[in-house]
Amino acid sequence: MGLPVDSLTAAPANWRVWWLAIRPKTLPAAAAGVIMGGVLAWSEGHWSTMLWLIALSIACLLQIASNLANDVYDAERGTDTADRKGPTRVTQSGLLSARAVKIGMTATLVVALGLGLYLTYRRGWIVLAVGLAAMAAAVLYTGGPFPYGYHGLGDLFVYLFFGQAAVTGTYFVMAGRTTPLAWIMAIPPGLIITALLVVNNLRDIDEDKAAGKKTLTVRIGPLWTKIEYWLCLTIAFLVPPALIVAGYLPLPTLTYLLAAPLAIQVSRGIAVKSGPALNAALAMTARLAFFYSLFFAAGLLAAGLLK
Repeated sequence: MGLPVDSLTAAPANWRVWWLAIRPKTLPAAAAGVIMGGVLAWSEGHWSTMLWLIALSIACLLQIASNLANDVYDAERGTDTADRKGPTRVTQSGLLSARAVKIGMTATLVVALGLGLYLTYRRGWIVLAVGLAAMAAAVLYTGGPFPYGYHGLGDLFVYLFFGQAAVTGTYFVMAGRTTPLAWIMAIPPGLIITALLVVNNLRDIDEDKAAGKKTLTVRIGPLWTKIEYWLCLTIAFLVPPALIVAGYLPLPTLTYLLAAPLAIQVSRGIAVKSGPALNAALAMTARLAFFYSLFFAAGLLAAGLLK
């Protein structure tokens, strides 16, 4: 156990502790929906590099804020213990004090809000409304009087904010409107990032049961949780072909299938692994969300350039 750190600048190596706290391996997943929404907008003639980078920054900041909130509130509720199977949590391990982590979380949200206010100025109040809802969701997953992650609602909220809000929100920032295609293509990143939460909850099922954290995984058990994971990935990979057949997407977007080997690999791991062995599957699922959107974007860009 490390020594508690009561300020943001108390130790020369403190940045390493904060690097651990923000969990950078989760950030590619946060970028997936922004990539998807941005490339869909570009394909229809709407693009602003600055606005897209701001949207990407906000998505990553909200992911960081959520990670910090989970770290501190899980520790305060006693969910995280010394027997935890996942990566080190800085509050529970004493590497940072709860006060320091809350200050970091608040500072992150303030920066995200500042960037969001600029997007609000450019696109209207709806951006602020969605942004404030996303900020609340980031904190209330484990914080507040009714932490929805403790009541089996985490999967739904992750899908809504990392899928629908991220993709259609980014599209709206680019174009000032949304389209049915943007809403439909929000399904794959939303489901894959939901699968990321599913892996996390599957790994922590025993600790969550003991702490009274009634995640959907705790409620339905390991077998149905694994089925949920496979369904999330299966549906995500079936959406583009259906849209291609219907004439809404060009054939080159099948480049997203370059992410299929990673999906197969991680799905096989989910079938046979449990506990700490799922940490690798967690990181792989985050990469899967990122590469799915990236490869899809490459195909859509290629189709647009060829046309």
